[in-house]
Amino acid sequence: MRRGSLTIVGTGIKFGPQTTPEARAAIQQADEVLYLLVGGAASKWVGRLNRRAKTLFAVYQRGHREGKERVAIYHDMVEDILGRLRAGVALCVVFYGHPGVFVTPAHQAIQRAREEGFRATMLPGVSAEDCLFADLGIDPLEGWQSYEATRFLILPRKFDTATPLVLWQLSGLGRLGVVDRLPGRSTLKVLVDYLARFYGRRHPVVLYEASHTERGRPQIRHLPLSGLLNAKLDGLPTLLVPPKTRAAPDLRMFDRLKIPRERAGAAKPSRPNRPRQVKR
Repeated sequence: MRRGSLTIVGTGIKFGPQTTPEARAAIQQADEVLYLLVGGAASKWVGRLNRRAKTLFAVYQRGHREGKERVAIYHDMVEDILGRLRAGVALCVVFYGHPGVFVTPAHQAIQRAREEGFRATMLPGVSAEDCLFADLGIDPLEGWQSYEATRFLILPRKFDTATPLVLWQLSGLGRLGVVDRLPGRSTLKVLVDYLARFYGRRHPVVLYEASHTERGRPQIRHLPLSGLLNAKLDGLPTLLVPPKTRAAPDLRMFDRLKIPRERAGAAKPSRPNRPRQVKR
């Protein structure tokens, strides 16, 4: 192993309360820290944990001024990270939420570091999905379908209307994950028209965004699928499509697994798993 190491951590959605002790220790003990976070308060918090902390946002700003694509900006971030590793630094890189969920430079940095002979580790963090389960009262026991919104449309796959469906990065719809600008009504109509083929335009859906602050509350809006066309998509909302039907037990599989058929009623959901109503 070469001298120098990389640890990539996440702050959780609410930095501080949702930052794991393991991640906090990695930030504090690192020779240097690089971070890309949401909001100035989170940046100051990391700076208090480690005085040798520096933001990666400047790389994004520079690339944006130069008119670079997001992929090229990510490449520049990874080069900054690798540059510090080559200098023999024990480096911690901090991202918002879970560092492995929709964080392309985190995965690229880990791969590149290992290819060059450095020790590289990613620590898990609290993600928006974890918050969604808690805030909406959803248990994925009966199944769970999770896709990035644009890729859900451009990479067709079979999905089950008896299982909750969640589409992430709705604000970046049509832009392959780039969320700098909100999608227009015509772009949203593509998604609504597609989902309506399977659920109907009046099927209830939920726009959800986890709270980013300790005392804040999640943003939860219940509306019919067709209501997405007029919904205000401020922030970074996630779309949850609850089940339309109940899943039917396969009695032949009960027999093969030697589970008594009379248990089929217990295995079958009593109703579709609907998200709870939460006052805002």
